[in-house]
Amino acid sequence: MRMTTLIHALNPFAPVATVDAHCDLMCGVYYPEQARIEAESVHQAAVKYHDSDDEVFRARAIAIKEERAELVKHHLSVLWTDYFKPPHLEEYPELHEKFWNAIKLAGEAKKTVDPAKGQELLDAIDEISVIFYKTKGGKPAWLTS
Repeated sequence: MRMTTLIHALNPFAPVATVDAHCDLMCGVYYPEQARIEAESVHQAAVKYHDSDDEVFRARAIAIKEERAELVKHHLSVLWTDYFKPPHLEEYPELHEKFWNAIKLAGEAKKTVDPAKGQELLDAIDEISVIFYKTKGGKPAWLTS
């Protein structure tokens, strides 16, 4: 049910203001750091896998790595489809390819225990982050990483 329909049903005489937002919500809820944090976990799980001889630990590292890789794919997909709009793509025509490659790298990192794939994923997210913050006019003061 649309929110305007619900408001009208509760009070049919109340005026309903129409708002326009660039994102699903007003800006400030989408950040590439969400994907990057999960990608750090993917990378570190692969590193820790190789640092251990304990088979139970290694199995757990794989499970965590695969779970976090899926979260990377999710966060990148949301950023790609919900934040970036046609004017961004006009200004940064390489954006689709960067997202496509990063999401594919998350899938590759999920299937391997090679830390290099995790690092490639981190690097790809960093490239997207540079463009993201250009569209935002820079990083917010509260974000320190």
